[in-house]
Amino acid sequence: MCGIVARLGPDGKVVDSSKDVELRSRLLRAQRQIRHRGPDWSGLHKIPGKNWYLAHERLCIVDPGSGHQPLHGSDESVAVSVNGEIYNHQQLTETHLKGHTIRTKSYCECIGHLYEVMGTELVHELDGMWSFVLTDSKTGRFIAARDPIGVTPLYIGYGRDGSIWFASEIKAIFEECARIELFPPGHIYDSSKGKGTKDRLTQWYNPIWHDGRRFTGAALDYGVLKKAFIDAVKKRMMTDVPFGVLLSGGLDSSLVTAIAARHGSEVVNCNAEGGATKKLSSFAVGLVGSPDLAAAAKAAKYIGTDHHEITFTVQEGLDAIRDVIWHLETFDRTTVRASTPMYLLSRAIKSRGVKMVLSGEGADEIFGGYLYFHKCPSPEEMAKETSDKLKGLHQYDCLRANKSTHAFGVEARVPFLDKAFLDVAMTIDAEHKMCDMKSKPDGKHKRMEKYILRKAFDDEENPYLPEEILWRQKEQFSDGVGYSWIDQIQEYCNESISDAQMDNAENRFPVNSPKTKEDYFYRTVFDQHYGSNSSCVDTVPGGASIACSTPAAIAWDASFAKMADPSGRAIGGVHEDAY
Repeated sequence: MCGIVARLGPDGKVVDSSKDVELRSRLLRAQRQIRHRGPDWSGLHKIPGKNWYLAHERLCIVDPGSGHQPLHGSDESVAVSVNGEIYNHQQLTETHLKGHTIRTKSYCECIGHLYEVMGTELVHELDGMWSFVLTDSKTGRFIAARDPIGVTPLYIGYGRDGSIWFASEIKAIFEECARIELFPPGHIYDSSKGKGTKDRLTQWYNPIWHDGRRFTGAALDYGVLKKAFIDAVKKRMMTDVPFGVLLSGGLDSSLVTAIAARHGSEVVNCNAEGGATKKLSSFAVGLVGSPDLAAAAKAAKYIGTDHHEITFTVQEGLDAIRDVIWHLETFDRTTVRASTPMYLLSRAIKSRGVKMVLSGEGADEIFGGYLYFHKCPSPEEMAKETSDKLKGLHQYDCLRANKSTHAFGVEARVPFLDKAFLDVAMTIDAEHKMCDMKSKPDGKHKRMEKYILRKAFDDEENPYLPEEILWRQKEQFSDGVGYSWIDQIQEYCNESISDAQMDNAENRFPVNSPKTKEDYFYRTVFDQHYGSNSSCVDTVPGGASIACSTPAAIAWDASFAKMADPSGRAIGGVHEDAY
């Protein structure tokens, strides 16, 4: 993946050459702010006859020798800047783009050509994670779009001179714009429609599971579920550079690692040095003696990876928080806690020459994997909560996985959020996702969280994982790196923020007011970075949560309101080391 910045409009007289120099320098300054996303190449393109610019910071994963952006369609009139991966770009070239001259091997060049063939309908054909801005100088039209779940970040800003800005990160444009908004996943902006964002922004991705409805009696086929996920992992091994896997030792990351190791030889477009014949690298992070490090070592030994264990101290984590908040552009407690170890891990991964990693985000939202789901009262509530969690994932785990890794020019790919896999997993009757620790459907294993995913890969003849990993209790990442990590963050924040500051919290921060001293500390740091533009605050989610729940799930159990903390250890009677 990469980083993009675009300035479009305002329509009217094209600026003279002297002003163009000033405007161009502003674009260069904006794209420098996100160079960490794409340290391999910079591109800046002015649209002929317009005051429009497309800027791009490239992280070369496929076709590093060419494919520098912005890219074009059949001629210079269509230009596109893309952040992401299009896994089916070869199929699209062979089907929809017969007769088109493709100049590079880039996975993104197909977008401009597809636009020439089918206009904005092209978004329905793309399989991958992506956001892009495209300009058509012949018609004076520009479009911007974002992938279904929001794996890649995108923001829209409104310049003080009437211009429209798009960027992968807020930091590139917050000084240029009077207001910044989160560009919603699964939407497309088309300048040829209406006169404002309300008319121009439409939802293109609206699957049947979006309404949170329970698909009563929908079939559960373990074989179909298993194959869909294996396919999702395999397509994400498309690369020309060294890659690895983030391995926490939990179910999700361990499955991704096992599949990549077992099925890597089947991937024809894995062209990294050594390709599928090279031993797969795995990476784990934690405090010395943490639960995740121990479990990851077991999983890695069983699978046979070249395993790297990265340790950090609490002080190193605390020292990194300010940088983490600058990169993540959020003060959400759940995200900052988990992002800090991931940020430190990403730095270590980049130092080893790895530029792409596979990661396990999304499984807990799909299958009801967080520990609070043990208290879910009905399949109807399960269906609604998993749907809502997925629709909001772009502000939490997707943001964390993308920006923590891209802080050091590393790309994270997330197979659980594959569009085809979601079509399978999210239309299974939510009854099958319910937890019941008193029940053993197979006569051996309790119906714990993510039971159906575990059973899909419970292969007795040729196991993917050892029993203790396949059936390991859910451990949230910020807990699993070491329980003292969260405990000492809270202690540090309690010492840093006074009672008087908390008493005045709603007056100082009237929007999304901090509820704890930890929240207050993060919010203060965020304000130091982005406080000059108050609309940046509106891009950060709010509301009470327990163990990563939505606010609505707080009503599931009377104890939740008293223990509203995103840690899984807040779930009494479920987590083995509950508070």
